[in-house]
Amino acid sequence: MGSEQTISMMQIIAILRKHIRMILGTTFVVTLAVAFVTFFVMAPKYQSTTQLLVNRKLSSEMQAAQLQQTQADVQMINTYKDIITSPTVLKSVDQKVKNYPGYPGSMDALKKEISVSSQQNSQVFSVTVKSTDPYTSAEVANLTAKTFKKKVGKIMSIDNVSIVSPASIEKHPVSPRKTLNLLAGIVVGLLLGVGFAFIREITDTTVTSEDFLTHELGLTSLGIVNEIDQAEVKKRIYSKQEIYGSNNTGLAAQPSQKRV
Repeated sequence: MGSEQTISMMQIIAILRKHIRMILGTTFVVTLAVAFVTFFVMAPKYQSTTQLLVNRKLSSEMQAAQLQQTQADVQMINTYKDIITSPTVLKSVDQKVKNYPGYPGSMDALKKEISVSSQQNSQVFSVTVKSTDPYTSAEVANLTAKTFKKKVGKIMSIDNVSIVSPASIEKHPVSPRKTLNLLAGIVVGLLLGVGFAFIREITDTTVTSEDFLTHELGLTSLGIVNEIDQAEVKKRIYSKQEIYGSNNTGLAAQPSQKRV
């Protein structure tokens, strides 16, 4: 059992060594394509985040119910998430940022660039906006938070939302991740190269070894015909012609003998 595994591993290594040029070539081409897309096609995106707090203030007489009220506010965050990305809020934001650089083109596209997240059992949730312009991403995040705070009071008759941290301008893009993309390109290129190598080896029906005929197929070997390169054949022919030509020339140059 161990010998079979050793032979199998040796065969795999032999296949990889045989097709090493194709594997390296595929890796280079895929990595080059990924680098081109990363550096010249994909537009860098910037991210800004604003944080909002859900905290309903209670009177001194109702302090005992503060814990229950806090839990209720935390559970309401899921509802707030839906309101933030609803047309009620985004329609007003969309109208104000239509002429901003990096505007995605429509309200639906703008919605895809906005994400709302929160930590478990936390009354704070974050509104994150991505854009191809750092100033636009910060402005959209702040406008979304302000519009939500203004309209949620009319929708749900509450005033327990406040902006904790306005979005700031981040001038370092969050995507594309150039190093990660290049590493992914190298890995994908290697996998494709190895895959192509095995496919080529499996589909190749050429007999390259006498052992395959005798051991694998059980046939009797009658002999081996070596392959001779065409250039070598011509070289041998020309060398023989030169030898025979020189001999004939030598015979013709001998003087004729006279009979006495």
